[in-house]
Amino acid sequence: MREQPWTYADIGDLTGSRALVTGVTSGVGEAVAQALAAHGAEVVLAGRNQGRLTASLERLRDRVLDPLVRPLQLDLADQSSVRRAAAEAATYGPLHLLVNNAGVMATPYARTVDGFELQMATNFLGHFTLTGLLLPQLVAGSARVVSVSSQGHRTVRTAPLQDPRLPPRRYHRWLTYARSKLANLLFAFELDRRARAAGLPLTSVAAHPGIALTGLMASGHRGAAGGSILDAAFSMLGQPPWQGALPLLMAATADLPGGTYVGPSGPGEARGAPGIVGSSRLARDREAAGRLWRLAEGATGVAYP
Repeated sequence: MREQPWTYADIGDLTGSRALVTGVTSGVGEAVAQALAAHGAEVVLAGRNQGRLTASLERLRDRVLDPLVRPLQLDLADQSSVRRAAAEAATYGPLHLLVNNAGVMATPYARTVDGFELQMATNFLGHFTLTGLLLPQLVAGSARVVSVSSQGHRTVRTAPLQDPRLPPRRYHRWLTYARSKLANLLFAFELDRRARAAGLPLTSVAAHPGIALTGLMASGHRGAAGGSILDAAFSMLGQPPWQGALPLLMAATADLPGGTYVGPSGPGEARGAPGIVGSSRLARDREAAGRLWRLAEGATGVAYP
C-alpha cells in the first residue's frame, strides 16, 4: 500500500513523449499542460480561442524552461473544427497521451452549428470525434487516454441516450452537465474495453478534479439563484487549479490499469490528494455504454475501427 500521497514529483521523466491536452487556456487544463511540459513532454496545447491560446502558450514559456510546445486551435463544439484539428495533429507523429479535459459547465440552453445541445457537444461528442480521428496516432504511441468527468455524474439516474439533435422537453443546465460527464465516464470505460478486446496498445482511464476554483466553476453558477451562497461554498470546499490538476496527472502518468477512475481522496472527494475513486453503477453499465457509443457514432459520423 502506498504510504505517501501522490504528488507532482511522482510524474517522472516524460522526455520523448508527446501529449495533447484540450482546454488549456485556463484552470486545471493549463496546470496539466504546464506540469507535463515541465517534466519533458512535448505538449500540444488545444484551445478554442486563438488569443487565449497564445496567452496560455506565453505563460507556459514563462514558467517552464525551454518547453516543447505547440498550439492547436480546436473548437470542440464544432465538428468541422475538430476534424481540422485532428488532421493537423495527425501530422505531428505518434501521440503518447491524450487528455480530454476541455468542457463547459451548466450553460444556458444553446445549440451548436451541428445542431447538438452545447454541453453534450463540447464535453462528450467533440472528444469522441477527436479521440476516434486520432486513434492511429494513439495506437502508434501505445497511448493513454484520460477522459475528465465529475462526481456530479452520480446525480444522474438514466443514461444520456437521447438524440443530441432533438430539443429537450425541459432543459436543466446542471443535470445536463452531469449527464455529459456521465457520458465521459461511459466512454472512457467502453474505450478501454474495446481496446483490450481488439488487442490495441491503448489504455483508457478517467479522472475528475474535485471542486477546483476555476473560471469554469464560476461561470457555471453565474446568475443563478443563491449565487453568493454557492460562491461561499465553493470557496470553502474548492482547491486551486494546480491541486485540481493532480488527479488528471496521476491518471495520465501513474502505473494504473485501464478503466481506473482517479479523483481527490479527501472528504466528499471534493479536494485533497489524488487516489483511485469509485463511480456510480450506471457509469459501469456496459449495455448503456454500448448504446451511447452507437449513438455517438451516428451523431458524429466517426466510426472507430
